[in-house]
Amino acid sequence: MSENLDKSNINEAGKSKSNDSEQNLEDAVEGSDEALQEKTKLGSPSPQRVQRPHSSPPQFVTVEELLETAKGVTNMALAHEIVVNGDFRIKPVELPENSLEKRVKEIVHKAFWDCLSVQLSEDPPTYDHAIKLVGEIKETLLSFLLPGHTRLRNQITEVLDLDLIKQEAENGALDISKLAEFIIGMMGTLCAPARDEEVKKLKDIKEIVSLFRAIFSVLDLMKVDMANFAISSVRPHLMQQSVEYERKKFQEILEKQPNSLDFVTQWLEEASDDLMNQKYKHALPAGGGAAGSGGAPVPSHAAVQNCAYLKLLKWDHLQRPFPETVLMDQSRFQELQLQLKQLTILGAVLLVTFSMAAPRISSQAGFAEKLKMIVKILLTDMHLPNFYLKDALTTVGEKVCLEVNSCLALCGSSLFTTDKETVLKGQIQAMASPDDPICRIMESRILTFLETYLASGHQKPLPTVPGGLGPVQKELEEVAIKFVRLVNYNKMVFCPYYDAILSKILTRS
Repeated sequence: MSENLDKSNINEAGKSKSNDSEQNLEDAVEGSDEALQEKTKLGSPSPQRVQRPHSSPPQFVTVEELLETAKGVTNMALAHEIVVNGDFRIKPVELPENSLEKRVKEIVHKAFWDCLSVQLSEDPPTYDHAIKLVGEIKETLLSFLLPGHTRLRNQITEVLDLDLIKQEAENGALDISKLAEFIIGMMGTLCAPARDEEVKKLKDIKEIVSLFRAIFSVLDLMKVDMANFAISSVRPHLMQQSVEYERKKFQEILEKQPNSLDFVTQWLEEASDDLMNQKYKHALPAGGGAAGSGGAPVPSHAAVQNCAYLKLLKWDHLQRPFPETVLMDQSRFQELQLQLKQLTILGAVLLVTFSMAAPRISSQAGFAEKLKMIVKILLTDMHLPNFYLKDALTTVGEKVCLEVNSCLALCGSSLFTTDKETVLKGQIQAMASPDDPICRIMESRILTFLETYLASGHQKPLPTVPGGLGPVQKELEEVAIKFVRLVNYNKMVFCPYYDAILSKILTRS
């Protein structure tokens, strides 16, 4: 993939048949997933902390097998990304400033365009380079056409006939400006609406070399647009095929690396133990399981899976290996985890603020949204390593008191006393502690909401938001929808593996 999407990857992602050899899942997935992560960096557990529960003897692979593994997992990761991420887009490649690659590219391009300028300034002009460029432009324009664009294909083929152009050049009858005019017109016909302005600017460029450079620059953008159009077109088809495709690819990996479900097994065992010990009572619905040999209720497979996926929202990514089946979505679960932490603190801040100041400010139109936006902005950088929550909450407390007093003054109510401000600031600052009771209550209610929605199925209406979460209902529902869609898709792909593992785990219970 350069400026446009590697079409072979798309085609392979949409098919069920593949002869790739996959092995060493963890290394290959980490390598392929790194390119797909945009916001969250995954922490690599140290070898001393990460141990497989039932490791198989190490298997040696050749360089060729490893390369094939990386290729196969990359294809699987690409297909998964297109299906799961509805906002997935190809972006133009931008090389880092002052990088060696960028300097080399600039030098080579300058040499080429200088050569073209010299040829065109000769008397008579030499058109060898220019004709080659026209040929490249012709092929690019033809690649944009759909099967039904017969008339446009005929026009491009007729006007950009290289043999005819060469004859005209040899006879001194070539009008390069006329060719450029036709090319610009065709680009205007084929480009996306977002490129209309760039194509329009081409008409103002009179110098031929500069015009050709600008044409190729816009064509590169059009290639990206076409790649994204191809992705949007293939996504519905890929949605139908991706479950079987990913399951097939993972099975091939599993056959080469038999211990590729060790972490999944450990993950499901912990979720089962949590339910059996009733640590998560909400995860076991009434009538959700039969009685075990010891008289304790045995949770259903669905309940254990739901509990397991909820555990991913509190996962210690630096200390613990991630389950193999969800490795490609580790960055997404990390992002959801961060969003829920922000949401927990946001909900807790609003809860204590309105509890202390209500009903005087709760009735003020727009104040809740204004206060919520201020707190969200102050918590925006929580994902950064140099972010200190305690310091941020100190600022939040001061800003909240300022805004509340401002609102109270506008509605003619008495302002907060110094003691009341001190209490509110103290409650907000205490939220930096993981043991803060208010945050723990908010977190528990959020997880209850997510589990209820997960258990009800994403086709049904969202459940009622628990008490105290009303001010953040919109944000909570947005996170819930993303979480449930992600979980349900992964369940569809890996359900046979989960059921096989759970049948053994729950039988022993």
